[in-house]
Amino acid sequence: MENKTKKLVLAAIFAAITCAGTLITIPVPVTNGYVNLGDCVVLLSGWVLGPAYGFLAAAIGSSLADLILGFGVYAPATFVIKGLMALTAYFVFKLLGKNRKSLLPRIVSALAAEIIMVSGYTAFETITYGFGGAIVNVVGNIVQGAFGIIAGTLLINAFVKKKLI
Repeated sequence: MENKTKKLVLAAIFAAITCAGTLITIPVPVTNGYVNLGDCVVLLSGWVLGPAYGFLAAAIGSSLADLILGFGVYAPATFVIKGLMALTAYFVFKLLGKNRKSLLPRIVSALAAEIIMVSGYTAFETITYGFGGAIVNVVGNIVQGAFGIIAGTLLINAFVKKKLI
């Protein structure tokens, strides 16, 4: 019972950090857009919490950020996309990650998760705004995904080295 409570509390903390990380933006002059730490924490949620709790932490934290930022129309899609990202990060790493200290399985699992993000939002925005409306966001989503991969793998590597997980 104690392990379940601990995981639930960690999931709530990860959801809150995901939300906060999504709200804090870093300008990217090259794309005239921004990146945030949300995807980094989504990946960490999958790797640290596992499939069920990781899915929920990523999905709830990310969709809550959409609601706070006034993008409520995105919240249901974000719930599914970010949850699937955490699941993908977990399962691909589990499949490839026999050596927990190796970065390659983390990078591959993060890349697979970010492909889910880019394709998921492209599909959602195509349905919502049409192909022209969706295609303009692809580059920004790729930049966001690359930032998430870099930040997520650096952080999980630091956590593993310091034996925090």
